[in-house]
Amino acid sequence: MAEKLGIKRSLVGAYEEGRAEPKLTTLVNMARLFGITLDALVTTDFSKKKNAKAALLQMQNQNAAPALDASATRPGGNLRILALTVDKDQNENIELVPLKASAGYLNGYADPEYLEELPKFRLPMLGTNGTYRAFEISGDSMLPIASGTVIVGRYVDDWLSIKDGTPCIVVSSKEGIVFKRVFNRLKDAAMLALHSDNPVYSPYEIDVEDVVEIWEAKSYISNTFPIADLSLNRLASIVLDLQQQMTTMKKV
Repeated sequence: MAEKLGIKRSLVGAYEEGRAEPKLTTLVNMARLFGITLDALVTTDFSKKKNAKAALLQMQNQNAAPALDASATRPGGNLRILALTVDKDQNENIELVPLKASAGYLNGYADPEYLEELPKFRLPMLGTNGTYRAFEISGDSMLPIASGTVIVGRYVDDWLSIKDGTPCIVVSSKEGIVFKRVFNRLKDAAMLALHSDNPVYSPYEIDVEDVVEIWEAKSYISNTFPIADLSLNRLASIVLDLQQQMTTMKKV
């Protein structure tokens, strides 16, 4: 059970003994694992059931398409169990996937032992609303965000909710880990259109069945500051602003 939930065995033991309570993310994964609604999981006292297994089967039949099982009905909706790590106070870590570990991420993203080996940190300003992971990107397709930048993304559970143009880390079996702007084509074509901010790179589509995870970009960490836009149009705009300011000062 611990392996399927992506948590430590000792944590399951703590739940069983009443020494800790699962976080909402873990409860959601538990409900999905057993094929029942979150409400049924947290409100049913299974200790008073003569046959807990029969009770589970009954609830599964009553909730053939519960809200928490929406992933089974949407495009690419295979059950996805999100593995994560926590600190000594049960706060979720932000695991960093550096470039050298990105190739192994496709095989280890659901393996708690793999995640345990990754660097970890926390960003309090992100709050506790969601699960976050950080990915080091390479290439110049998303300039002015430079190669080597670390993108911090929030886990997206409902892919249908992604709005067109949202910058995301997309993990797929064919493309690996890429940072692109996502345009949602799930309802009409079961695909995602991925666009680069650098116009040199053409957009392309990816089949939703190849998608493993999507993380909506919420922050980035970089040692390189964005390059200033000093095109002729930008310079002309700066000169015009200065002229207007000088005119205003003369009138005063």
